[in-house]
Formats: sequence, C-alpha cells, structure tokens
Amino acid sequence: MLSVVGVAFSTAALVIVLSVFNGLEQLLYSLNNSFDPEIKITASTGKSFELTPEMLEKIKKTKGVKVVTEVIEDYAYVRYRDASQVVRMKGVGDNFLEQERIPEDNIAEGTLAFKKDSIPYAVMGMGVKYALGVAVDQQIPFPLQVYYINNVSASTIDVSRLYTQRNILPGGVFSIVQNFDENFILVPLDFMQDLLRYENKRTSLEVKTEAGVDPFETERRLEQLLGEKFSVLNHEEQHEDLYKLLRMEKLFTFLALTLLTIIGSVNIFFSLMMLALDKRKDISILSSLGASAAVIRKVFLLEGFLIAGIGAVAGLVFGGIFCLLQMKYSFISMGMESAVSSGYPVQVEIMDFLVVLFVVAIISLLISIRPAQIASRMFDLKQL
Repeated sequence: MLSVVGVAFSTAALVIVLSVFNGLEQLLYSLNNSFDPEIKITASTGKSFELTPEMLEKIKKTKGVKVVTEVIEDYAYVRYRDASQVVRMKGVGDNFLEQERIPEDNIAEGTLAFKKDSIPYAVMGMGVKYALGVAVDQQIPFPLQVYYINNVSASTIDVSRLYTQRNILPGGVFSIVQNFDENFILVPLDFMQDLLRYENKRTSLEVKTEAGVDPFETERRLEQLLGEKFSVLNHEEQHEDLYKLLRMEKLFTFLALTLLTIIGSVNIFFSLMMLALDKRKDISILSSLGASAAVIRKVFLLEGFLIAGIGAVAGLVFGGIFCLLQMKYSFISMGMESAVSSGYPVQVEIMDFLVVLFVVAIISLLISIRPAQIASRMFDLKQL
C-alpha cells in the first residue's frame, strides 16, 4: 500500500504540473492574441520597408485575408506636464478597429477612437497613464508631447534637426496585460508617419483572416507571394522565444518529476524483493505443481504492474479531479493582486494522461525485472 500511495502521489504531481504549464501557455496565447495580429508581415532585414499600392492590393486579394492594417511602430520619448517616459508608440491605419483585437471591456477610460473631428487622439496603456499622470476626461485636455530622435549625421549643427516633436491629445486608456499596459501608446498612422517622416515606409502589416479560414494556410500563401525579403509570422512566431522557454521549462519539470517518480518506485523494488524472500515456500509449491521459471518471473512482473497500475490510476484520477476543481473554483490563487488570472491557470489534455501512464508503465517494468529474476533463481536452486 505504501508503494501504491507513492506511485499515486508522483503520478498526480506529474499530471497537475503538466496541466498548469498547459494553462500558462493557453493564458499567454489569449493575452498576446488580444493585442497581437493573427499574421504579422515585417521586413526580413531592417526595421522598415517600402509599401507600394500594388503590393498592398496583392496582399488584400490573397485568399483568406480579410483586413490588412498598415503599422509604423518605434520607440518615442513622451512628456506630459512634468512627467516623461520612453514608450513603444504604434501608429495604426484607419481600419485597425476592424481587427477587433481590443474589446470594449478592456477600455478602462475614455474611448477607443483615434480621430474625432479630424483631431488625432492617442490610446495608451493603463501603466503609461499612471506613470505620466495623464488625465483623459478633462474638459480642457493637456496634450502629450512626443519626441522622436532623427537619424542624422554626427556633424549636424542645427539642434532642431536632431529630433521631431509633435503633440497629440489623450483619448482613451486600455488595460490588457502588464507588459502592454506599461509600454504601449496607440496613435493614428498619419501622426506616426509625420513624426518619423516615413512617407510610404511601414514597419509592419497586420493581417486578420476571414472566419473559418485556416490562418496557417493563409500564412503560407502570403509567404509565397512576398518571397524571402519579408517575414510572415503567426501568433506563436511573434513570441517564439517566450513559447520556447515555456516548453523547455515544461520539459525539464517533467523530467525532474519523472526522476522523483523513479525514486518513489524504488518502494516497488524493495516490496518485490521482500516478497520474493518471503514467498519461498509458495514458490516451491508452484514449482511442485509444474510452474516453470518463466511463470514465476511473470508472477512477480505482474505484481509490480499491479502495484504501479493501481497507483497510476489512482494518481491520474486524483490529479484530474484536482485540475477540474482548480479550473472551476480557482482555490489556489496566483498570490498577486495585479495578476491577470485570480487562480493558477489549468488546462487538462488527454495526451498528458497517456504520456504519464506510459512513463509509469515503463518505470514499473524496469523496477520489477530484478526481483522477478531473483525469484526465478530461487526456483532454479530448488530444482537443483
């Protein structure tokens, strides 16, 4: 029973930890997807590219493409009254709202609008608002002063040519996730175009696909259309390093817990060893009844599988119930008031259960081989 309990706890721990990593990955997907486009087109080299009307029209006519938004994005220095901050400023085309990536529920103050009566407005993250002390709903609003450092030669004497300065009114505040809230300000494309003096240059194009269309197939079509000079990135490829790191952590955690499962399964080894010593008389009776050495080995192997099987099934059931309760009630919290999720995110996947069951089966087989060999040797000694 101690061996069964040890295997059960190890199995449950494996299932729970794998489900938590699945939940974290899914949470990252949902958070990034709410701000990042389905497909992002950037230059393979350099931070910008020339966008021609012909190229834009070809992309729009690609099968599966619904909306193409032009984007100019770069770092800028922003002042508001006595406060200042370096932010990631993103100029978006007029059809950005058609992408439907920032729901109304995520607008904390003001409105999600970039122009009112031809006057440009900025929509900023909640963290930027607090850092600068921006007041959005003032009757006489104070503008954001935006500065961008120009790429000029070191010999330039005219200080005014070193940077470009423009003003824009704060119009709204969004709250999505801390990384975006503390760094991003969204502005109209023509404002950013004027600030950076980009004319027909763009840093990226953001694509929304049609409903029911496979975005990966659309991505492949765009790659064939644009060639090697452009990078066409899906959701995961836009944060490739982040997801790779998460999967590596999941793999190493799985290996560490598998090692603990092996250590816990040592109880099975000693249980079978003691059983082989204790059941000498029973082995003699079995051999007298005609049992061969192979039959004796099978008996002890099956005993090891029985202990591991009961423990594994109990662990899978316990781990599954724990994960379902966490998904429904979130009784284990993240421990932070500003956390995106109140409880640890959990997502149960059948493949994880099958992998854990396979690993436990292999471990139990390897652990049971030695005691089974010892029991069969006892049989051979008796025959002699």
